[in-house]
Amino acid sequence: MPVPRSASGGAVPGSTRSLPLVPLSREGDPGAAPEQGLRRTGLGRFALLGVVWDDPGTELRGRVRVRTRSAVTGEWTGWQDVEAHADHGADPGTAERSARRVRGATAPLWVGASDGVDVRVRAEKTGGRSALPSGLRLELVDPGQDAGETAGGAPAAGAPVDEPPRTALDTEAAIAASGANADIAAYGTTEIPELDRPATELELTKLQGPSRGKQYIGPRPKIVTRRGWGADESLRERGFVYTKKIKAAFVHHTASGNNYTCAQAPSVIRGIYRYHVKSMGWRDIGYNFLVDKCGKLYEGRAGGVAKAVLGAHTLGFNTDSMGVAVIGSHGTTQPPGAAVTAVARLAAWKLGLHGADPRARTYLTSGGGNLYPKGKKVRLNVMSGHRDGYATECPGKRLYAKLGTVRTSAARYQGR
Repeated sequence: MPVPRSASGGAVPGSTRSLPLVPLSREGDPGAAPEQGLRRTGLGRFALLGVVWDDPGTELRGRVRVRTRSAVTGEWTGWQDVEAHADHGADPGTAERSARRVRGATAPLWVGASDGVDVRVRAEKTGGRSALPSGLRLELVDPGQDAGETAGGAPAAGAPVDEPPRTALDTEAAIAASGANADIAAYGTTEIPELDRPATELELTKLQGPSRGKQYIGPRPKIVTRRGWGADESLRERGFVYTKKIKAAFVHHTASGNNYTCAQAPSVIRGIYRYHVKSMGWRDIGYNFLVDKCGKLYEGRAGGVAKAVLGAHTLGFNTDSMGVAVIGSHGTTQPPGAAVTAVARLAAWKLGLHGADPRARTYLTSGGGNLYPKGKKVRLNVMSGHRDGYATECPGKRLYAKLGTVRTSAARYQGR
């Protein structure tokens, strides 16, 4: 069930337009691979797009290419590839994964303000046979405009600071982690007086009980809240779902392209959020956190940045983990140093709340995927890439190569 909007009032609402693809004739070439697409102009503005299909368990084996017409200049872009394999998702057998509204989908692609689109989806020929998933549709997403933004997507002058207040609630995950298999959801209504600073060691001791040795928890980084990036809370499902603790962090890239400015990052996130919920059928945005190319961190899935919120980021390994996505595509493009640093600082804090060393290894139980069967205990790095738990290119070759740096930096921020 939807919940009332809690983002700042006066926002311009976003929208999603869903257009069915049609077969494209290929006269004189009856043996050609199936192809579908469409070309439309004069559309309402959109800035992000993707292709969805009926069955989330069916893989799109083929190539997806698009070009778009700028709503500002009227010029068409060149053809761009859309990442055909969106390998994120809720674990098999969960309520979120089993919902009838869930669809298969490509990764979303950020295209900026556009009013025309040309898309081609062509199956690859494998063993003499080729086919496309049923129900192919093009999703055009307008992320809307938050009350705190200008029309170009930049924060308006005088917009409120997005850093959440530092409170003792920041340590409640550490409280849960200090008990034997304690369920953090039980602490969701615990009332702890707010602090205007990080908790001291003495306060941590009082909150956690008898000391169990030094706490290696990195400083809490500044995180733009959902309100800060303009989340329309009426889109997501009511309530929150938690896992017991955070034993590992999976690093992703959104595969949405690098053609965005840092000022546009909130709009990109609103577009991904709407695509995950309205187009793909998830309960909320899949990632727990996101980071833009300038190194700014954003709260992802709702439920509390300090809590062990169950995400939909690494199919088969969402339980007891968190997912952080760098906004962009990093197969051939190097991730900015500021983004890599931000991932390390986030990991130092969030993993530290659960007593996890970013340089260590841990065991997670697979929920089912294309690398490990359901129920298999898998030894993974505490700081892993998406491809470590699922056969995928994510988080891209260039970002994956930076994980060693992330591990050592995060451990250093924890004081190890």
